[in-house]
Order: sequence, then structure tokens, then C-alpha cells
Amino acid sequence: MSGITYESVPEEVRERIKLLILDSLGCGLYGAQLPWSKILQDTLGKTDTGGNTYVWGTRQRISSPHAVLINGSQVQSFELDDVHRVGIMHVGAVTLPGLIAVAESHRDMSGKDFLASAVAGYEIGPRVGVCMTQQHMGQGWHTGATLGVFSSAAASARALKLTSDQTVHALGIAGTQSAGLLAAQHGAMVKRMHAGRSAQSGFYGAILAESGFTGILDVFESPFGGFCSTFSGGAHEYDMNALSGGLGEQFETMRIALKFYSCVGSNHTTLDAIRDIQKAHPFTVDDLDKVVVHCSRITLDHVGWPYKPEGLVSAQLNLPFCVATLLLEGDVFVEQFTPDVVTNKARIALSERVKVVEDPEISALGSKHRHKIRVDVHLRDGSVFTETRESPKGSEFSFAPAEDIVAKFKKLTNHLLPPAQQSELIDIMLNVEKAPSARRIAELLRAPENAK
Repeated sequence: MSGITYESVPEEVRERIKLLILDSLGCGLYGAQLPWSKILQDTLGKTDTGGNTYVWGTRQRISSPHAVLINGSQVQSFELDDVHRVGIMHVGAVTLPGLIAVAESHRDMSGKDFLASAVAGYEIGPRVGVCMTQQHMGQGWHTGATLGVFSSAAASARALKLTSDQTVHALGIAGTQSAGLLAAQHGAMVKRMHAGRSAQSGFYGAILAESGFTGILDVFESPFGGFCSTFSGGAHEYDMNALSGGLGEQFETMRIALKFYSCVGSNHTTLDAIRDIQKAHPFTVDDLDKVVVHCSRITLDHVGWPYKPEGLVSAQLNLPFCVATLLLEGDVFVEQFTPDVVTNKARIALSERVKVVEDPEISALGSKHRHKIRVDVHLRDGSVFTETRESPKGSEFSFAPAEDIVAKFKKLTNHLLPPAQQSELIDIMLNVEKAPSARRIAELLRAPENAK
């Protein structure tokens, strides 16, 4: 995708990716004030006193690689950002930090070039995820972290206008840095940093390749030590055709979903199903006996484990806890996940009445249907209400209208951006093809001068 142009991107893809980018920027700005983001800002600020690239939502300037790491971590900092369901990755968090760093500090580009570069990143990483299948996550890899290096490298390479040969080297440099362990989901702050580190690795790949540094030329297909053979666990557990089949004609960007709950994407179909049941058959927590969620094996392993109070990461990833949150609080958004809720006795007790079980028939449907669930709500009077969901609000099958995405962005940034700056950022992103310079996007992501 090193040669992709604005004109070669279909109009529906251009319009979709503008909304996707705006959503990710809102997540990144919100994340700037969170405790784990503050630790990254303060710690890296002490070791890196130079640079001209800003940390989003702050007035802190730092070197581009460290800014990319922090900004990617901020986008993924509160389980609010996008997800490619089949490729199993958060795309904006790994694509945009390097791209915006290039626009801000390395090469001026038009809004059209910015958008084309973003498409390159939004296409490549998810394709690698589709190639690797859900077995990649099943082995314990945090897929957004491992796959994200390729999105970052592709977008940054296109932004730097690297040649096709240089782009191959950029991907080869990025791929050998790929890492991320899924055990981080059990309470560790480092789970938030996975996207940032992945974005940084891809950015390194692009800027090093620009200077003549070489990478693994057959990083995907090498039978020994290549990405696919090493990270899949077996030669028959990945699909190389998914890497390039239909490239430039079938756009993975259109399969990226947005989140309207502040929790991992695997939980959203269940939460939507319970809301639908409550609308049709109103009930209270006092009426409830238990909730049984039937799901795929990968969903069970990812989010269906018995809840333990090990930190906000665990709270936001655990399906029983998020169900309890919805039933007790009426929503599962940022206000519902303050630090004190981790040990909330009422939520923990209710989570113990949520059972998550594998449905082999759903598992057999594969990664395209990994979020499918069937929820049974059992009431104390013996009533049982059932709802099946294939995909949640905001998915590629039920994508949210622009006004809902703008409303989410405003809700996440009202505390930080003055109204005029907020409005300008929304306007420039929704009309980015008209922008003479993408550097203005980076400028609008800075906190106002009077901010602390």
C-alpha cells in the first residue's frame, strides 16, 4: 500500500475512516488524564527532555518515538477505542500515533495524503489478523499488540513517502519487534501500553527504513522464524491469501467497529442483548436469579473467567463484572469505572450470578462470528428470557451514525478542550481532504496553553 492515493480510495471508505479517526482521537484525549498515562508521561519525560512532538491532551513535548508510545497507550487506555472483530485488533491506537507524529514533526503533508496514509495502516494490520485467525489469540498473544506493528509501519511509511522496497523493509523491521502477552488483561497497567509500544515499533520501522536500515524481507512468509509460522504455532493455522487477496478492492476499514461501552469489545453483544431483554421484559436485580451467556471458546477464555478484583483492566475486560455493572448502574461507560469499583461488593456478588459457558456451535463458526452470543436471563419466578446477538451497536453491520460518534467525541473531550478548539478538530477531521496541511490536526490535539 506504499503507493495508495486519496483518489484510489472509494468514497465510502474515505467517509468511514474519517469517523473512525475522530473516535480514536477522542479516546486518546480522554486517556491523557488517566493514572497509567500520567505515569508514562512523567517517567518518559524524565528520561527524554528533548523533542518537538506533543503528547496529546497535554503541553508536554518529547521525542517522536516516545510521543508515539504514550499517544498509542492513551488511545487504548480505557477500552473505548475501535476494534476489527475478525482481525482482533484495535486499529486506530496503533496507526494514528506514528502517522500524526510524521505530520507534526517529520514531513508536511496535505489532508488527502494524511487520509491515504491512514487507510494504508487501517488495511494492513487487520489483514495480518485475518491471516493469523483467532488461534493466534488462543495461544495467549495480545493480538492488537502483535499485529499493530504492521499498521503503524504501513501508515508511517506511506506518510514518509517511502518507496515500495523501503516499505518492505519497514514492515520487516516492525515485524521482528512484535510482542504482547494476553495475561496482561488480568489487572496489569501494561495492557494499556501494548498499543503504544506496537505503534512505536512500527514507527521505528518506517523512520529506520527511510535511512537505509534493512529488515526481514520475507517477514510474513519465511517458513522458519517468519511472523506467520512463529506466531501461529503451525503451518496450517494461517491463511497467506488473506494478506493480499482483494487488496485495494475489498477494504478492511469497512469492517472496523466502534465502542459505546467502556469495556472490551467481546462483552458488547451480551450487554446489548441484556438491554433488549430489559426493554421487552422489565426486571430489577431483585427479580434476577442468574444470567447465562453462551459464547465461543475464544470469548470464554478472553472474558468469561471468574472475576477477581485485580485492577480496572480486569474489571473492564471481565464479562460477568460488566454485566453486573450494567444491571446495577444502567450503563457501562467511563463514569462506571472509577478506581473504587474494582472491589465493589454489590457488583462482585452480582457477577457471581453470571455464568459464561461455551457453545460449541458458536465456536465452530470461527472468528467472523466470535462475538456471537445467546443470553438467557433467569428470573426468580421461573421466567426465562433469551436473546441472541451477532454484533453490537457500532459494528460494521450496524455502524453508528455520524452524530452519535461526534457526541461520543464531545463527551470524552469536554473536560479538556475549549469549545472552539473542539469544534475545529471535529471539522478538520470530517473534512480532512480540504486541509492544506495535516500538521493542524496535531496542533489541535494539544491541551490549551492555560492547561496544567
